[in-house]
Amino acid sequence: MKKSFYHFALTYRGGEWSDEKVRFAESMFLDHAFPKMSDSFEELTNYIEFQSDEYLTIGAFDQLWDLYENKFSI
Repeated sequence: MKKSFYHFALTYRGGEWSDEKVRFAESMFLDHAFPKMSDSFEELTNYIEFQSDEYLTIGAFDQLWDLYENKFSI
């Protein structure tokens, strides 16, 4: 069963802080308004562009999205 992007990205929590994917996952987890059930690239990109903070960045999102696509063959 395919996970939402949020649930996939949560697997990076607790990792090495030097990894921007880990920082993204931690920031995303603390953002209660993050679209948790979405698997839409456009919806997630728009949200991150308007709600970004120092760790919730497009660069980290792009890396995670590529991994997400490869894992679930979107």
